[in-house]
Amino acid sequence: MRSPYGLDIVENCTRCPHREERLFCNLSQPAVERLQSIKSTSIYPKGAMLFVEGQESRGAFILCKGKAKLYTSSADGRTIILRIVMPGEVLGLTSTIANKPYEATVEVLEPSQVNFLPKAEFLKFLTQYSDASMHVAKQLSSNCAGAYEEIRCLGLSASSAEKLARMLLTWAAPELKGTNNREVKITLSLTHEEIAQMIGSSRETVTRLFAEFRRKQLVAIKGSSVLLRNLPALRQMVAHN
Repeated sequence: MRSPYGLDIVENCTRCPHREERLFCNLSQPAVERLQSIKSTSIYPKGAMLFVEGQESRGAFILCKGKAKLYTSSADGRTIILRIVMPGEVLGLTSTIANKPYEATVEVLEPSQVNFLPKAEFLKFLTQYSDASMHVAKQLSSNCAGAYEEIRCLGLSASSAEKLARMLLTWAAPELKGTNNREVKITLSLTHEEIAQMIGSSRETVTRLFAEFRRKQLVAIKGSSVLLRNLPALRQMVAHN
């Protein structure tokens, strides 16, 4: 099924072609059938909010297609992007399970398909299917490990250039699995301001660093496409940490 945003919508989880490759969705057939019966599917445009920091939790969200950013803001308006959410991830898990307000805000970065799981039904689902509970535990562990790594990068990276190089390499990692490529192309779905919010810097610094990376032929940029032209050099920038 096609949506107004050009997405190929998968409305039936039991027939999803991505089930086996995504952590939470790779469940037993009975569990997937039950999941299908309790979820509702929605399509969101770029910029839509799935939930807002401090809002009472009402359930969990599975990002099926698209990308989103998870961020937190201070009272004076400063924002830190905690991570970029990719398809297959479940959002709002901690808040839903602990019955607490959402800890951050989620905004979609491009037209996206999202499946919503109401809190009561989702919690009952987890008690009924042990494989689903184990997958939730694995995702929570992965989220925790990712948070530790982000803190480590922000705290131990010596410069904004190093933080930017590390971020680019992290985004390129899925494209590099099983290859020895010296270069790789990625799609940059964030503005310079948003990248600055991820690495704890300023928009002006990010713009200057990209210009410097281009001058050194570390990257080539065309629109939203970024070609990492010299992976060994980028890796060398972060190797000492």
